[in-house]
Amino acid sequence: MTAPLDAPSDARAAAAAGRIRDGAPGGPAYAGELTEEVPVGATIGISTGRRSPVRVPASRYTSPEWAALEAERLWPRVWQLACSIDHVREPGDWYEHTCGPLSVVIVRGDDGELRAFQNVCLHRGNELCHGSGTGRTELRCAYHRWCWNLDGSLREIPSRKGFGVIRNDEYRLLDVQVATWGPLVFVNLDRDAEPLADFLAPVPDETAWLRVDEYACRAIVTVPLPCNWKTGIDAFSETYHVQGIHRQMIPSTDDVNGPQEVWGRHGRLNQPYGVPSPRLRNGATDQEIWESFCATQGERVGRPSREDPGPIPERRPGESVRAMLARLIRDKAAANGVDLSGFTDAQVTDLHQYNCFPNISPVFLVESLACVRTRPGATPDDCFLDLIYFDRVAPDAERGRPIDVTVSPSEADVGVVF
Repeated sequence: MTAPLDAPSDARAAAAAGRIRDGAPGGPAYAGELTEEVPVGATIGISTGRRSPVRVPASRYTSPEWAALEAERLWPRVWQLACSIDHVREPGDWYEHTCGPLSVVIVRGDDGELRAFQNVCLHRGNELCHGSGTGRTELRCAYHRWCWNLDGSLREIPSRKGFGVIRNDEYRLLDVQVATWGPLVFVNLDRDAEPLADFLAPVPDETAWLRVDEYACRAIVTVPLPCNWKTGIDAFSETYHVQGIHRQMIPSTDDVNGPQEVWGRHGRLNQPYGVPSPRLRNGATDQEIWESFCATQGERVGRPSREDPGPIPERRPGESVRAMLARLIRDKAAANGVDLSGFTDAQVTDLHQYNCFPNISPVFLVESLACVRTRPGATPDDCFLDLIYFDRVAPDAERGRPIDVTVSPSEADVGVVF
């Protein structure tokens, strides 16, 4: 018997609280069903060769001295996700990216080139831009009105006579490296840094099957949080927390057998959907799998998560619940003009997550992408959580400009998972 729809989420999720084992998983294992269609190497479990856990000092999350070292040695030297290509698609589009004390302006020039500069006027160090926008033909400082072209060159100095001999071609804004991976725009203040493709390797190759260029950004939701930026991003590095925070997913998610791999500074994990967790003593009925899936991500199959999904839909002969979910996801995408027929059932159904050093987690579904990013705040006890939302669109679809909003933690409603 399933729990009533108005029951607490953890009770509904498990169908009966006593069926979840809090110790080692003891229910049926579904690894065999999962791996036959998983498009990447099935590495079940992670071994570091150590006999004891790696202990991270708490001071790395709380120390002002450590935060100062990050500001000096990390953020100016690492590739940072700044925005989406949809923020700076047309000439004159611009976007300000901030990370701690650093500020970079990304701009699409009149010549169509994407450039980035330190967001500072060379005259007195005043900020040039704040926020984002369209239709820029110049970068003009509000302080003394010095003006710069979109390619970074000096255009105009008001009351120029008092400055002596200044040649425009001898002055330009401080260049910042800028590069893209699919719809994501990255910047790096270190002019000698390795190329973005080398920094992200092997993630771009591992995700090539997803055709990442087809994702269009619709919004960035920023939530200020009272924690260190590493605390914020750590939550997305494992599936161990599903049994605690997302118990309503347990009947429809195998949180134990999902493949995980670590590649030096980056890593990958897969979250299989449409099968119950081995933590359930007796597994779950097909109806319970259906109810759990709809309660946590029903929008994927056209069932709003806060509504009763009703009986599980009729399946075709020999069709598993996972295959049925994949079919429904394809049908909904097709109604929006998106063709998912080239993907396997496992590719369509499951979550494919990547953790990229130092502060982003691109979380892929075949029909959407949620890129999680954290940035340092004013103190080690503050940060910004950015949820960058994308939808897969048809190759010829018109792309709109994303909406960017900042909300408080109490106002944020990102669903059970996102």
